[in-house]
Amino acid sequence: MASMTMRKRLGAAVAAGAAAFAMGLGGAGIAEAKIQPVDVSCTNPSGNEPGGQQPTCKGGAHTQETENRNPSGHAPPGHN
Repeated sequence: MASMTMRKRLGAAVAAGAAAFAMGLGGAGIAEAKIQPVDVSCTNPSGNEPGGQQPTCKGGAHTQETENRNPSGHAPPGHN
């Protein structure tokens, strides 16, 4: 009977160790998510968007408009 109890305890200890290791690996990926500025539009000196202009400014006298986004492509609240 004693060996059966010992096996259960050893099995529980191994399972707890494996679960702790898996949680440690899963948490590491979350810490790497970074909020970065992304080009969204371009404005000219009069405050209008130039016709046919791509999100990233080309040419002089334009102001680049950016928006902070997380890796999923959404703007996090309070970061713009």
